[in-house]
Amino acid sequence: MGVKKDIKMLLLENDITITDIAKEMTKRTGKFFSRSNISQKLLRGTLKYEEAQLIGEILGYELKFIRTKPYI
Repeated sequence: MGVKKDIKMLLLENDITITDIAKEMTKRTGKFFSRSNISQKLLRGTLKYEEAQLIGEILGYELKFIRTKPYI
């Protein structure tokens, strides 16, 4: 799954909107985020790792790298 689908799924599971996420991101960072801005980043695949981490944190999740197979 891509980050867009993952985040959309988490939003649905937690009954929260992108607008709510944008408001909380703005509050926590002091940088303005809008629903449209986040939606466009998800659509274009340009969401920064730090932004994805923040969205996860707001929703109560932690992003981790988990090794699934040995390094090649």
